[in-house]
Amino acid sequence: MKKQKIILILIVILAFCLRFYKLNSYPALNADEASIGYDAYSLIKTGRDQHGNSWPLQFQSFNDYKPGLYVYIVLPFVKFLSLNEWSIRIPSAFLGVATVYIIYLLIKELFNDEKFALIGSFLLAISPWHLHFSRSGWEVNIATFFITLGLLFFFKAIKKQKFSSFFFSVLFFVLSMYTYHSARIVVPFLGIGLFYFYLKDLKKNLKLVSISVIIFGLLIIPITNKDALSRAGGVSIFSDKGIISGINEQRGEGANSTLTKILHNKVINYSLIFADNYSKHFWGEFLFLSGDVIQRNRVPETGQLYLFEIITLSVGIYFIIKKTNKEWGLIIFWLIISPAAAALTFQSPHALRAHNMVIPLTIISSYGLMKILNLLKNLKIKNIFLLGNFLILIFISWCVARYLHEYYIHMSKEYPYSSQYGVKEMVSYLSQNQGSFQKIFVTDRYDQPYILYLFYTKTDPSWFQKNHNLTAPDKFGFSTVRDVASIHFESIDFEKLKQNYPNSLIIGDTKEIPKEANIIKKIYGANGFLYFEVVKN
Repeated sequence: MKKQKIILILIVILAFCLRFYKLNSYPALNADEASIGYDAYSLIKTGRDQHGNSWPLQFQSFNDYKPGLYVYIVLPFVKFLSLNEWSIRIPSAFLGVATVYIIYLLIKELFNDEKFALIGSFLLAISPWHLHFSRSGWEVNIATFFITLGLLFFFKAIKKQKFSSFFFSVLFFVLSMYTYHSARIVVPFLGIGLFYFYLKDLKKNLKLVSISVIIFGLLIIPITNKDALSRAGGVSIFSDKGIISGINEQRGEGANSTLTKILHNKVINYSLIFADNYSKHFWGEFLFLSGDVIQRNRVPETGQLYLFEIITLSVGIYFIIKKTNKEWGLIIFWLIISPAAAALTFQSPHALRAHNMVIPLTIISSYGLMKILNLLKNLKIKNIFLLGNFLILIFISWCVARYLHEYYIHMSKEYPYSSQYGVKEMVSYLSQNQGSFQKIFVTDRYDQPYILYLFYTKTDPSWFQKNHNLTAPDKFGFSTVRDVASIHFESIDFEKLKQNYPNSLIIGDTKEIPKEANIIKKIYGANGFLYFEVVKN
């Protein structure tokens, strides 16, 4: 037991190092993180968010109404560490490390196998999927932590039949739903699975179960309002008007006959799109080769899982098929429902929205690796046992080293627009030089630059609440702020600005600023990429 505890401590230390190394500087802070931080800062200073809403559960942000729990988790860090990258990212990184420990406890609770639990915690500690979203202020990482913790307390509850365990299980599941939208679909389905597989255990104390269900229902009432559902509506497949146009076109091609209407309608077409989106999350390309299609959510030439997990997952599934117990039934059920929320949106596969997949996949992969190690041990041929373990160690080490190399060396260079590189440097320059200009124009190419300006300059929230306007929502439902005092954020029409705004400062992308312009400063990001050119008009 002493040896096992030492191994667990070393795994947790490894998880900590991988998540906290260069946490404040890599990757660059993105607009969503800045919005979370500035909302927390605004609450501290005024008791209202950046748009003047008093202590909200849903934060208006860019009119996408984000679930607000992570803002409140970040708030004390902003209070004591000030408004910076550390204060936004420490909670996510810390709870990412905590999840590595929680999955150890969960596997041990489910299968009573110390070796299996240690392998599970190790694989999650090094998981590219889990690492990527632990190293920035991603709300989904917190939601996955709460879901995993909720499951752990559920299994403690059915063993001990104590109200406190049932209560904490419900509480953590609800907290996940207050943290990220996809949890609002995954958690109810997961609850159905728990009732199906553990009905006999739950029948032992129907009073406690009934009270827990009532508490769950009462706690989720505040997140069933219109604002809470607005973001889901903006990115769902049901908001895509092109699907309706496609149905009408198909019906027109069939002369709007009865048969055509039966074959081409909302139920059929939306179901086909959902099935296509859903299946993409299980494709080998997504899992093992290239990962998410969105650059912010991916690492070059890397899948959501390591290449060695092709083997460990296959072996794990092979041995699980032979099992008939409810524990494995639940893990497989969790894996099946985990991408459901992501499949309902028009971007698939989506590593962010399907993030909770990483837990059941890691458990299955860990089981497969344990089986491989046990098979080598059972051969009772020392040389084969040592060689097999050595080769496994080398393969895993190579996969991890390659991932870290791609992450730290290549990601910011191959995906220079995946985060807001260069914006911090631009704001620093602007803060030192904006006083002598009547008007300043800054390109908005880099995703909501106004919020990063507010974040890095620590603009007085009480002033901003009274002196800003959100634009009308775009086709995806997002809004932005064009003006902060004398600074205007929009795409640069250089010739127009040159003629109409003398004594102004123009900061544009390299494609927006002509070569013959009076460029007085070139601003590079931490990745060495040229992002802005500054022109004195």
